[in-house]
Amino acid sequence: MASTSGAPMRKVSLRNLAAHKVRLALTVLSVVLGTAFVAGSFVFTDTLQKTFDSIFENTAQGVDVRVSPEERNSSGVPLADLDTISALDGVRAVAPAVSGQIVLIDSDGAAVQTGGAPSIGESYLPPGQALGEPDEYVQGTPPAQAGQIAVNASAAERAQLAVGDTTKVLVPARGMIDVTVSGIYDTGNETGGFIGATFVDSQARELFTDGKHVEYIDVAGTGESQGDLRDEIAAALPGAKVQTGDEVREETKAQVTEALSFINYFLLAFGAIALLVGTFIIYNTFSMIVAQRLRELALLRAIGASRKQVGRSVVFEALVVGVIGSAIGIAAGVGLAYGLRALLNAFDVGLPEGPLQVGPRTILIALVVGVLVTTVSAYAPARRASKVPPVAAMREEFASTGDSLHVRTIAGAVLGVLGVVGLVIGSRGTGGGAAAVVGAGALGLILAVLFAAPALSRPIVGALGAVLAKPFGPVGRLARTNAVRNPRRTAATAFALTLGLMLVSVIGVFGASAKASVNQLVDSGVSADYVLTGPNQIGVPSGAARAVRNLDDVQSAAALHPVSVTVDDEREQGASLDGPLDGVLDYTLVEGGADLTGNHLVVSQTTAAQKGWTLGTTVPMTSADGKVVDAEVTGVFEDNQLVGDWLVSDEVYRQVMPAATIPDLAVLIDAKPGADLTQLRADLESATKQFVVVQVQDREQFKGTQGQQIDTLLAILYGLLALAVVIAILGIINTLALSVVERRREIGMLRAVGMQRSQMRRTIYLESMLIAVFGAAVGVLLGIAFGWGFVSTLKDQGLGQVTVPWGQVVAMLLGSGVVGVFAALWPASRAARTRPLEAIADL
Repeated sequence: MASTSGAPMRKVSLRNLAAHKVRLALTVLSVVLGTAFVAGSFVFTDTLQKTFDSIFENTAQGVDVRVSPEERNSSGVPLADLDTISALDGVRAVAPAVSGQIVLIDSDGAAVQTGGAPSIGESYLPPGQALGEPDEYVQGTPPAQAGQIAVNASAAERAQLAVGDTTKVLVPARGMIDVTVSGIYDTGNETGGFIGATFVDSQARELFTDGKHVEYIDVAGTGESQGDLRDEIAAALPGAKVQTGDEVREETKAQVTEALSFINYFLLAFGAIALLVGTFIIYNTFSMIVAQRLRELALLRAIGASRKQVGRSVVFEALVVGVIGSAIGIAAGVGLAYGLRALLNAFDVGLPEGPLQVGPRTILIALVVGVLVTTVSAYAPARRASKVPPVAAMREEFASTGDSLHVRTIAGAVLGVLGVVGLVIGSRGTGGGAAAVVGAGALGLILAVLFAAPALSRPIVGALGAVLAKPFGPVGRLARTNAVRNPRRTAATAFALTLGLMLVSVIGVFGASAKASVNQLVDSGVSADYVLTGPNQIGVPSGAARAVRNLDDVQSAAALHPVSVTVDDEREQGASLDGPLDGVLDYTLVEGGADLTGNHLVVSQTTAAQKGWTLGTTVPMTSADGKVVDAEVTGVFEDNQLVGDWLVSDEVYRQVMPAATIPDLAVLIDAKPGADLTQLRADLESATKQFVVVQVQDREQFKGTQGQQIDTLLAILYGLLALAVVIAILGIINTLALSVVERRREIGMLRAVGMQRSQMRRTIYLESMLIAVFGAAVGVLLGIAFGWGFVSTLKDQGLGQVTVPWGQVVAMLLGSGVVGVFAALWPASRAARTRPLEAIADL
């Protein structure tokens, strides 16, 4: 019986959807955009995961056991362990691994860009010694003597190198090496941008090791289980990390999975933002649909439809919209994932290639999210519609009435106060706890705006209208009245744009603050005239500092290195400088001196106080290899974030860090008094030209480089957030179009009393502009407040200066007005075409 009674209502719902095709399309589109982002993020990361899995299935092939050092920053496995392993009964063969980072130089003498993919040089092991399947050589032969290399096929193509060509390879720790290409091989599973160059074993050890260690040792057994062989080797080498081949593969896959999960969460966060914005649009749409259909629903109630049937009919419509939107969204998500991968490859990011993966989980999650969000967003309007008394709803004036705003305004005010308190308290601290408090305050303020926006819209939109709409005379006054008259609709329409621009503003404050903080650090910490820099993953080749030290106008060239040691059972991070501090770094000594020679150590005031170090204190520093070096505190300086917690001499650095880390982070150049800086730059560029990747920068250029890295990250974030803004704009179009339908009789009356079509279009334009500027203004204010709060919690991470990008703020406010006008083009055109007599007669 229930099923039979529900069938007519479902027919009514379906016919209602079919009768309002434009409204249906706009509502479905909001669901499509949200679910497409969720589906696309899963497809993208699943594709990466599957491709990496296929690569790692071939990792450590033929390896039963791998022996590696316990500490990642150590020199490696001692070569003496080779004899120990080889002497064990269960060992058939051993293969020492020797590898390191390189830069391959192409046929034009330029560095080959990998886009973030690995660029590795390693020793070639002949088939009789290698444990896995040998690489297939498509041209030439493996390297047979020092000075020869073989490269993978994709690298040879990128570098435009062929067998017999001569070129160079930059080994950061050793400098530039002349080589001849002896062969080109196929890895079988190329990753985008990957470079693999093999050297004869003797030259590889010379280039990538200290002559006493190798990176790891792979072992093949005589037939016993991997676990038994692992235990046998572990007993012989108690200080080493010993794993089976299966454990190595699983560990590598787990590391990549963890890295990809971050990308997945990152993309899903933006998908959630898009869905959140879409939810408000859907909710607003169904609220307006219900308001427009109150008389229709009341008639259904009057002829016998129950409250439940009326409510279910609205929810059923939402269900249909959700299913259609989610299905289209999944297809769009696959396209989005394909486009995202193509975009990243266009920027030469170096991603591996493989077919797109669309798993059942992706389809299920996208369907559940899209359908659930749409249905839940329609529940409240459906519930409200079912409670409307039939006789009351049939009255013409009922649709223009609404519940009082007092309760929600009071709730918004309370939440606003709590949100401000949380924001202020959280901003005074640092770390995760403080950020959580700021986040709670931000959530409170967002909810406060959600509840109080209708009450806020009247005075704010009224004030905006008094200024922006005044030049348009009666048309402007009418637009202002329309925008203020229905505060619920105005607030709901603007809120989607508020959320989008709030997030854009938060990121803008982060970016501006990060760049300002970097600039402040450089200005207050660096006094060098020039800085030699290199790629982030490579650094400055060690020979560059030596090449510039003998120039006539160079007072000093100090290379900066990172230092990682264990002090009092805790891992400590510091730096070393192989030259004088004076002239290259701005620092203020509190006591002692800053002579970084011998085993000297200079520390910041805070670090000295925390550790209890004073002048003359001996600090035992333990390297990853277990070597202990006693450093003596010879100076204490005022806290300086650029200098860090402590600095040691170059002598200490070379004792506690392995040879492979010798390349420099940067080289700071101090010019002699009276030197011609323009000529010095030319001399520096000439001296470092042989190293290809080295850049000569003054302080302003150095700051600009750091700012460009921040801008690159922000561009990705802004690109993802653009989706939320696009949805918000569609929401404005949607709401205005529905508003035109709702006010059809009113528009007809205005046309009947003489309003021209151009005046009607102008009225809708101005109304949309006021709503858009209102939403943008609230969003920008919230974003600045949240950005200030979150940046304040990062004072201990170097973001010591909160900066608001005022130019961007003004551009967003002006842009929102333009967006409002463009969003109103179609609704305004539709309103202008309204026929007066038909609209007045419409019931």
